[in-house]
Parts: sequence; C-alpha cells; structure tokens
Amino acid sequence: MIDESGPKLVPAVQNAMSIMRLLAAQGRPMGATMIARETGLNVSSAFNILRTLSHEGLVSFDPEAKTYRMGMGLMEFAVPLLGANPTDVIRPTLAATAQENQTMIALWQITPSERIVLTDRFTAPNIPHVVLAQNSRLPVFSGAIGRCYAATRGLTEAETRKGFGTVRWQDAPRFESYWDDVLKARETKAAFDRGHLFRGLDIVASIARDAEGVPRLGMSSITIAGQQTDDSLDAIATALAGAAAQIERCLFGRPAGE
Repeated sequence: MIDESGPKLVPAVQNAMSIMRLLAAQGRPMGATMIARETGLNVSSAFNILRTLSHEGLVSFDPEAKTYRMGMGLMEFAVPLLGANPTDVIRPTLAATAQENQTMIALWQITPSERIVLTDRFTAPNIPHVVLAQNSRLPVFSGAIGRCYAATRGLTEAETRKGFGTVRWQDAPRFESYWDDVLKARETKAAFDRGHLFRGLDIVASIARDAEGVPRLGMSSITIAGQQTDDSLDAIATALAGAAAQIERCLFGRPAGE
C-alpha cells in the first residue's frame, strides 16, 4: 500500500530544478563546476543532470566555451501559459495551500490608489468559512495585508501611521503594536490580524511583488477565531510567504531572494 500521508519528493528532480533556477536567476552561461558550487552538488552529479537537461532541450550547451544556459525547450512548457489570465495561473497553488491548511484564502489585487480588491477565493472543502463578496474593496493598510504592504514598501513610521488612520477597524489595535508587526513582516514576509479588522476572525497574509518591487497581489487566510491553533496559523503564514515568493518568480519574473 502506498503511503500518501505526505509528499514523496525525488532528490534528482529537486537537484535539476535547483540548477535551472540558478541558470534562470543568473541570466548568463555558466560552467558545470560553477553550477555545482553554487547549488551545493558534487561536480559529477551536476554534470550528469546538465547532460540530461541538455538532451531534453531544457538547457543549451556551448561546446567551445563548455558552458550551459537556459534552452529553447522550455518554450514547449511556457507557451500554454503565455497570455493566460494570471488568476488561472495562480489558482492551483492557492487552492492546494487552502486545502493543505484547511482554510479559506482570499486573493486581492492591490491598486495604484492604495485599495485592495477581492478577485478570487479558495476554500478547503467541508469547513465553516467566511463568505466575502467578489470585488469587495478595502484600504490597502487593512488588517494583515496592510502590515505586509507597509513592510514591503519600506514605509516610514510616519507614513505607516497615516495609512493606518484610513482603516475602519472593528477593534482597532494600538498603532505601536501595528508598527511592531510591520517591522516583523519585513523579516518573515507575512503578518497576522487577530480580530482587529473584523471581530472574531483570524487573518494571516502575505504579498507578491512585481519585478520592480511594487506590491501587486495580496493573499490572506481568513478563518473563524478558534478554528486554527497558534501553530497552524504560523504554518499558514509560512505557506503563504512561500506561495508569494513562487508567484513573484513565476508570474512577475522577480529574482529569487530579493
């Protein structure tokens, strides 16, 4: 019987993906020895993976310079996504995150006028959940997303205080506490709102930025107070921050780690 209690990851595939992400991030040809050093692989393993990727057309090999770079074979996989609705591209990731963490996740578009607009929702099956109207609008400084927004924008305390004042809180936090959360979000890439924006709701959020660092999309887990433990809320925060980083890389072309 197959144990499906957790994902079974294949190390060889993970190593191949590490190599491809490195080549994509560097944007220039690299030799096998340098690739091995940067990915932490031994040279023999890196060479065998590169030879296989080259055979499949996913990387190209320059025999004179003995270097590798991203190959045209990737277009075979990319073409179906070109011109696709961004929400359609994001949907599988957020739907899986919602199900794995037994929560409802709201996807928000961040507008230039400093509003967030609800564009989609992803809900784990068979759980009580909050119902939000499509196209609901809130000030961008609202709740957990607001803390992330101030963090990713690198706003000053005075700028954040001004934005904080635009929000209609049901149980307003002290600004000093909100500001502490902003500073923490700069490190963790996620933030929490425990019953302040809406009484009785626990909200966890993260934000995806474009290649220029502008916040574009917000993702928030919204659950009824007591539905999740402190540990499970922390796990949701980690999952959302990971999803945001993946969206930044794959949808907006933002280099990993920035």
